[in-house]
Amino acid sequence: MTRPTPETLAHSVRRARNAAETTGDADHARAAATPALAVRPAQVSGAGSLVRSLEALGVDVVFGIPGGAILPAYDPLYDSTVRHILVRHEQGAGHAATGYAQATGRVGVCIATSGPGATNLVTPIADAYMDSVPLVAITGQVARPAIGTDAFQEADIQGITLPITKHNFLVQNASEIPRVLAEAFHLASTGRPGPVLVDIPKDVLQAPTTFAWPPTLDLPGYRPTMHPHGKQIREAARLMTNARRPVLYVGGGVLKAGATEGLRRLAELTGIPVVTTLMALGAFPDSHQQHLGMPGMHGTVAAVYGLQKADLIVALGARFDDRVTGKLDSFAPDATVVHADIDPAEIGKNRHADVPIVGDARHVIDELLAAVTAERAAGRVADLADWWTQLDDLRERYPLGYEEPSDGTLSPQYVIKRLGEIAGPDAIYVAGVGQHQMWASQFISYEKPQTWLNSGGLGTMGYAVPAAMGAKVGKPDTVVWAIDGDGCFQMTNQELATCALEGIPVKIAVINNGNLGMVRQWQTLFYGERYSNTDLGTHKHRIPDFVKLAEALGCVGLRCENAEDVDKTIEAAMSINDAPVVIDFVVGKDAMVWPMVAAGTSNDEIMFARGVRPVFDEDDI
Repeated sequence: MTRPTPETLAHSVRRARNAAETTGDADHARAAATPALAVRPAQVSGAGSLVRSLEALGVDVVFGIPGGAILPAYDPLYDSTVRHILVRHEQGAGHAATGYAQATGRVGVCIATSGPGATNLVTPIADAYMDSVPLVAITGQVARPAIGTDAFQEADIQGITLPITKHNFLVQNASEIPRVLAEAFHLASTGRPGPVLVDIPKDVLQAPTTFAWPPTLDLPGYRPTMHPHGKQIREAARLMTNARRPVLYVGGGVLKAGATEGLRRLAELTGIPVVTTLMALGAFPDSHQQHLGMPGMHGTVAAVYGLQKADLIVALGARFDDRVTGKLDSFAPDATVVHADIDPAEIGKNRHADVPIVGDARHVIDELLAAVTAERAAGRVADLADWWTQLDDLRERYPLGYEEPSDGTLSPQYVIKRLGEIAGPDAIYVAGVGQHQMWASQFISYEKPQTWLNSGGLGTMGYAVPAAMGAKVGKPDTVVWAIDGDGCFQMTNQELATCALEGIPVKIAVINNGNLGMVRQWQTLFYGERYSNTDLGTHKHRIPDFVKLAEALGCVGLRCENAEDVDKTIEAAMSINDAPVVIDFVVGKDAMVWPMVAAGTSNDEIMFARGVRPVFDEDDI
């Protein structure tokens, strides 16, 4: 029998998943990770079984670094159709796999050896866990007889990652490898997506075994609820047609479920204003008239006010994160809450849900559409004219904007705004963490899903460069820009060497303000301008010189220091498609992110600028 190609097997994986999503049938769902085409049993090593399992699952690329315990897997990988990208640090492998998954919707895969190799994956695993990213991390482990003896490069990575994985495995027998891999991919990609760790001892990788495909999955009790209960849907629809000040509070779960088209139809049918969290940018077009913007600590005044003064919040795939709610006991005090999420543990975790709905966001939205249509057919239509008058007034009075630096330095907001306008809505934008992340969320218009990638929940500095690399591998025909800060960039920029050698032409915009910018902003506002350990030296001493560093890493290096050169510098980078490009944008150090809700305070205390609080009409307060 001819062994099916990975492309054929990948097609059967997608076909099975589509069947599962369409029917909601548990048997179809179980089959989602196991292609219908069988592979004849063959005698291989455990390592050979691992690589063949990856091929059968349709994996096209893995990111990793070899080492002693995982080394047996690298021998069959040498002959495999699976592309291996040799990164410079295991953290880069994890973030690259995350960027690949976020850009493509497929499971990202990273590989590391035991001990420090595995522990270097902890940060990207935690990052993927917080942001619900489908990730499978494969780690080598010391041989079974040595486990627990403090052997060379031994670490209990299964125990270490237990709180930050959806599930993890320690493989005890080579015969288990196909089943464990199939289960890992199924768990990572179904229900609420998340990271799964597979730890394999070296002697298991070396042991002889029989490889056959597909395996039988054994996941008792794992049955994610896809379809919501009809009674809750009808009650939610009733509330939506009776509310006077409703808001659709949209989280990253809507993107994960592929529910963006349904969301747009629901919003336009009901006329309800929409806010999209940091993890949901692109789920609803920024340019849409009903979009109020991003809520939370650095959200728009209209979005923050809209949630705070709502009488109904319909939360879709969102988790009432502290960065959105501010001081929790003062958040949206008059709002009835409809909370829909595929993870029942999220409902009621932070805010009581008056109407709890467990289900996949796509099915929830589709069924809400039907229920709201029925309400409207019965003559029940919400009157939102006064609500929109208030919100439109706030949008007009408090638009997002910025002041040009008084010292003549380059404005970081201007750089990012022009970058978004020149690269356009079809590009993928990947941000690090800090001020540049917030400016990228504010001043680039996101019109399409999967065009904005960032570390939201964990806030991981160093995420941008390797995640952009993974995104570009997954979407090679799409322009990928990483927008990074000079602090973040210095944590993982070694992966640019990987990009140069592997032919991955990402583009990096370093917003170089010479400081740990967000920390400096807090020191300005809350620590009496005592700037303790935030000056990085990239301005004063040009250490490192980012242009020279880029060239040393095999990239094209450019620098821009004034507004007149911004457009032509970006356009020069856009014209280079055969090598990675790094632009050192030297910007002022005193720019701040506004609006801002200080940590631990109420959203009612939002500041529009330093010392400036929005003024609401008396009836609005």
